Amino acid sequence: MSWTRPDYELLIRQMKALSEISRDGTALLANASALLYEALGGVNWVGFYLVRETEPGHEALIVGPFQGRPACVRIEKGRGVCGTCWAEESTQVVPDVHDFPGHIACDSASNSEIVIPLRRPDGQVYGVLDIDSPEFDRFSGEDACGLEAFAAALDGIING
Repeated sequence: MSWTRPDYELLIRQMKALSEISRDGTALLANASALLYEALGGVNWVGFYLVRETEPGHEALIVGPFQGRPACVRIEKGRGVCGTCWAEESTQVVPDVHDFPGHIACDSASNSEIVIPLRRPDGQVYGVLDIDSPEFDRFSGEDACGLEAFAAALDGIING
């Protein structure tokens, strides 16, 4: 491990400062993914999947702004780590994605993953923050807490 844990409070302040420039949701998510990609060591993909209606009466996660290699475009609810996060409405920390039932391998270099739900003010999940790493067991409880706080601050900016 050649990286140090980021200062999540500083990252939240930086995200809030970026939001003073623009409140556009796409721009905010693009800057959030870039900010996290640069600040987090040992990661190879940081981005967002957003709940979208894909056909009348059916929703799926569709790739949004991200940093990293090309990604899976569409993920069904309950499928893979992102779809599980959406279905269970809870953070998913996966030390070894190869042991996760139904894992979707968008990048064969990824070995661990953390996915945090994004919420509207009513609590409904409208997307997920997805972060992959080529390292096994990359994400700790500290990362989960810090990234949940980051996602909550981002939700407040986007929904505010």
